Amino acid sequence: MVHTLDRASLKAQCRELLQTAQVSPKGLTALYCGLSLVLNLVDYAAGSFASNGGPELLSMFASVFTMLAGWILATGFALYCMGIRQREIMDYGTLFDGFSFTGKIIALNFVMNFFICLWSMLFMIPGVIAYYRYRFALYNLCENPGLSVMEALDMSKRQTQGWKLELLKLDLSYLGWIVLSLLPALYVDGRLYLQVLSDPSVLLTASSSLTEIIVCGIWSLAVSLFFLPNYQCVNLDCFDAAKAAVSGGQPFHRTDGPDDLGSF
Repeated sequence: MVHTLDRASLKAQCRELLQTAQVSPKGLTALYCGLSLVLNLVDYAAGSFASNGGPELLSMFASVFTMLAGWILATGFALYCMGIRQREIMDYGTLFDGFSFTGKIIALNFVMNFFICLWSMLFMIPGVIAYYRYRFALYNLCENPGLSVMEALDMSKRQTQGWKLELLKLDLSYLGWIVLSLLPALYVDGRLYLQVLSDPSVLLTASSSLTEIIVCGIWSLAVSLFFLPNYQCVNLDCFDAAKAAVSGGQPFHRTDGPDDLGSF
């Protein structure tokens, strides 16, 4: 069964809901994006140190650490939006609540990205379908940290049946904001791409400058204030609707496994 969403109505409802939050959504979004920028700067500093004769292992460790910390902060942001939708008072510390089940968050992201990568190797479209198929896995884990990684993935697989196309349309409706938030980064990536095209020998050494990283991070932070909380809350609305369509959102037994692609 294919489901439909009234995206305009959902966005309007979420805007009104966010205005009732005790802790400013823009304030928490600024904290989230600011910490993400700090992680990028740590990664940059470690990479620069390694390129100047420092241990390469340090750069690798920093890259892995910042990636894992980013996953945990993203979970905290989702938990904040979940609490707002339930009319709870969510403070800034909610952003760090993901550390209480760090292991499962990391395992879920690794397994999820592994499956998406496998399907993407076949062709782009299967990869896109797999991405939307696991869209609700993190939300399932946030609601019930006692779930196993595979249970969270299986539940998302069931919940997104008939919703994938609507989730794609939802993302496309935010495309303008997303592109706007990435404009400086797109410029920097384009410059590096042209640099490598003109001189392939710099392929391994071409990188963004510290100033470019800071400018890109601050620009992304500023733009995200205006759409990211709403985007997250609308996704959670879709999650609740999908749960209601699948036996009230109750857990279920595995059928054909999380790596079966399924359909839209």
